[in-house]
Amino acid sequence: MQLVDDARSQIWKTLYYDPAYTQLTYPMGDVPLVKGVCTDVVIRALRHQGIDLQQRIHEDMKANFKKYPQKWGLKNTDKNIDHRRVPNIMTYFQRQGYAVKDQNFKAGDIVTWDLGKGLVHIGIISNKTTMLNKVPLVIHNIGHGTRENDILYEYKITGHYRIPSTVK
Repeated sequence: MQLVDDARSQIWKTLYYDPAYTQLTYPMGDVPLVKGVCTDVVIRALRHQGIDLQQRIHEDMKANFKKYPQKWGLKNTDKNIDHRRVPNIMTYFQRQGYAVKDQNFKAGDIVTWDLGKGLVHIGIISNKTTMLNKVPLVIHNIGHGTRENDILYEYKITGHYRIPSTVK
């Protein structure tokens, strides 16, 4: 699956976890590939599919600001950071009808977790699995750059999304 390959292509290129606020171009803005956060893995992979979450979330938030989490004390949208926040991506995916109700994870699905203490995480389900029990691996950045490993059931899953192949 192309989304998985595009996420995997970031491994050993995105080497650092850097949550710093950064001024971005718009649309298609990105921090340098060598760094980023968990959301950047998803954002970059989807851009290869012609889906710019920066623009899509910004436009949806502008039209529906009150439907998005009001966690950061903002009074308006911010095209530099809104799409880089897991709760905003979750809200956008939910609003688009991408939520999957079951635990039947497929390559290319996007999953979110609650890490505890107010921390959240997002990653893409791989087409590779663990050898022993065949649990899907996840492509994500949880602090050491983009990696592909066995974390699917390490934390409480809070969201499961599948973007239809017809979305462009």
